[in-house]
Amino acid sequence: MEVKKGYKQTEVGIIPEDWTAMSLGEVGEIRMCKRVYNYQTKSTGSIPFYKIGTFGKEPDAFISEELFYHYKQNYYFPKKGDILISASGTIGRTVVYDGEPAYFQDSNIIWIDNDETIVYNSYLYYVYQVIDYKTEGQTIQRLYNDIIKNTYFICPPKQEQSAIAQVLSDTDELISSLEKLIEKKKLIKQGVMQQLLTGKKRLPGFSGEWEMKKLGDIAAIQRGASPRPIDSPDWYSSSSNVGWVRISDVTASNGRLLEKTEDYLSKAGIARSRFLKKGSLIMSICATVGIPVITNFDVCIHDGFVGFSNLYNVDKVFLLYKLKELESIFKTLGQMGSQSNLNTELVNNYEINLPPIDEQVAIAYFLSDIDTEIESLNQKLNKYKSIKQGMMQNLLTGKIRLV
Repeated sequence: MEVKKGYKQTEVGIIPEDWTAMSLGEVGEIRMCKRVYNYQTKSTGSIPFYKIGTFGKEPDAFISEELFYHYKQNYYFPKKGDILISASGTIGRTVVYDGEPAYFQDSNIIWIDNDETIVYNSYLYYVYQVIDYKTEGQTIQRLYNDIIKNTYFICPPKQEQSAIAQVLSDTDELISSLEKLIEKKKLIKQGVMQQLLTGKKRLPGFSGEWEMKKLGDIAAIQRGASPRPIDSPDWYSSSSNVGWVRISDVTASNGRLLEKTEDYLSKAGIARSRFLKKGSLIMSICATVGIPVITNFDVCIHDGFVGFSNLYNVDKVFLLYKLKELESIFKTLGQMGSQSNLNTELVNNYEINLPPIDEQVAIAYFLSDIDTEIESLNQKLNKYKSIKQGMMQNLLTGKIRLV
């Protein structure tokens, strides 16, 4: 294969002539903290001790200040800016050490003691996000030191390292700001739901009385049919437009509309399940209990769901939000066996407080607007994440140069 001018062929592919293919073992020595034993930890304290299960999350163990400062002064300890790497569990997760007092589980959390004379940590941080830790073609279960040392990456001159890291860091900042905005909007929505769906706060122009109604009095509630279509491949059809709803389909939806399912049923499969037309309101009653969604195409449900039809004096979208508000309550009502379950009698007899129909419609419209804004922000977030992946692919390989 012909290599264009200004590039060269290496063991990691074609790279710019002034870039180097090097192993992580050439960057610095691999380090880890000294072992901390269970008896040396407590459930509360001032110095967090991060184990592999809490790495990058909230700590659930702590060590004494005396032990921390003794270990920090006498044994290996990361510098501020060093990149900690998970060597077990989910391999290769990274956390930049912020310099705050904390300790890390030996051998499960490691770092390269890099003095940055060869490669900046800020650049290495992004290399770790794309690097592929493998040995002899096999996916690894643990990140041993030799695997790290023998893993190659592409290293540009330091000026270009800095420029690449800055561009990607700016993109991360944009992504982070969007994530924070989305979380803020979700909290606002949660507060608004609690106010509007309980009548604690009324929208302007509404003052009518609310009424307590059983769910079974405002809708025909039907459980899905058994046996489930997973029992025979003959009940599936890739050319069908009738989806077979799994709980994973519902949890993967946007929380309002079910747009697709993993599987679709043949005529034989439809006959063995419960068919519901597009626009049906359904709710899970098995395992992950109490999740409602409106279907945006024809579906079938099994006995892990109920469908709400023939709605009487209730707006469907309002009822969706009302069921969402009740999700945590339905979980506590679930009958505990090998897994939590609701039955149709419990759902039918559960009472909700309903405003007049015109207020229901107004509340549903108001909450839908908030959800639409959140969905738009999520789409923008996913777009920026995709852009970042493309940038990393081009910048970290030298396909696009910044200096």
